[in-house]
Amino acid sequence: MAVEGRRRRDPAQRIAEIVAATERVIAERGIEGLTHRAVAAEAGVPLGATTYHFATKDDLIAAALRRSVDRFGAYLDEWVARRPGLTPEQCAVLLADAVLPPADGPERDQQMVEFELYVAAMRRPALREIAEQHHRLSVRALAHYTDADTAEAAGVALMGVSLRALAAPEPPTRAEVERVLRRILVPNAALGAGGVEQAREQEQEQEQEREQGRELALERRAEAEAGRAEAEVGP
Repeated sequence: MAVEGRRRRDPAQRIAEIVAATERVIAERGIEGLTHRAVAAEAGVPLGATTYHFATKDDLIAAALRRSVDRFGAYLDEWVARRPGLTPEQCAVLLADAVLPPADGPERDQQMVEFELYVAAMRRPALREIAEQHHRLSVRALAHYTDADTAEAAGVALMGVSLRALAAPEPPTRAEVERVLRRILVPNAALGAGGVEQAREQEQEQEQEREQGRELALERRAEAEAGRAEAEVGP
């Protein structure tokens, strides 16, 4: 009995229970409904235990955000380890399956908590570095399958798709998500080899033509003004 009692009072275990309870409260009530009292009730611990380990509400939010980011990183590491050799096409298909949350259930609650915590960082500068790790983890995972710029773009797209799936009246369909990811991840054959560089060169040529046109217009305006001046002077 004494050993079991010490385990119940183990600080690390108590902290883990409080942080997990914080996530559950956020999933149910949002950041606005998060209080020490609500967390204590959810965790089944005295109110003093929550305030002892986490003096402020922001401390609770920071701990929950770190736990969420750590869990997300572990999930991505496992996801990549199980799929080491995906082509961009395969990556688009599998990510479309993974990014959309179910209509309800623990996975949807988890995504809601992640976004609640991510948005909380907007008004709490101390949380922004932790929140940014969420995006960097996505980019790091995607970089196994594509170049750095494309991984960055796909990471931003995945964040937007996930948020829309949770907040929109009609979430995007899986087919829509796959089209978006294909557009980013799969090379565009219509551009051909060196298509991006060719497009840049074409834009530069067009700008040079526009500049030459502006110079020619100025020259003609100057000639016209000189002609009017000579006409006014007369013979």
